[in-house]
Amino acid sequence: MAFRSLLLRRLSRALPCRPRSSPVRASPRELLPAPRALRGSAGRDGLPFRHVFRSLSSGPLNVGDLPGPAAIDYRSLLQEDEFHRLAESTIHDLQEKFEDYGDNVEIDGFDIDYGNDVLTLKLGELGTYVLNKQTPNRQIWLSSPVSGPSRFDWDQESQSWVYRRTKANLLKVLETELEKLCGQPISLS
Repeated sequence: MAFRSLLLRRLSRALPCRPRSSPVRASPRELLPAPRALRGSAGRDGLPFRHVFRSLSSGPLNVGDLPGPAAIDYRSLLQEDEFHRLAESTIHDLQEKFEDYGDNVEIDGFDIDYGNDVLTLKLGELGTYVLNKQTPNRQIWLSSPVSGPSRFDWDQESQSWVYRRTKANLLKVLETELEKLCGQPISLS
């Protein structure tokens, strides 16, 4: 209650007063009554504060002007069983290729771990990659020591996992980053 009182006091100092009979219309959400301590006093215009409200908006809110969330193309969402098939296939293929790659590079601390649908590739002091399935979103998430976190969606057109923000292909991102980090090319395609 003390916080609300303090907030209302600060708002009453910062916001201009407008009498209730003002021609500008505002929704109830936009209005706050004057603080209790000021209700018996008169305002600048001579009206009692109990008839004065403070607006938190410059005008009425037109919901049609607000940008909404991006439309979802539900045709592009995979069925859950199809998602699991594609994601597991991708992660298992990556696991095998990482194991082969580990035989060709000499990096202290190189290790691969797979459990609970999470593939972890440790590159010692160079960092750690983590790939996992996110079933509710139908995505594969990648945590990279180079590029940070990314979320890849299945792209039907290219038949690959694509990061929607940058249009980057999961396998190409891994190939590029691993070659950069380890100094040896890897083919994941």
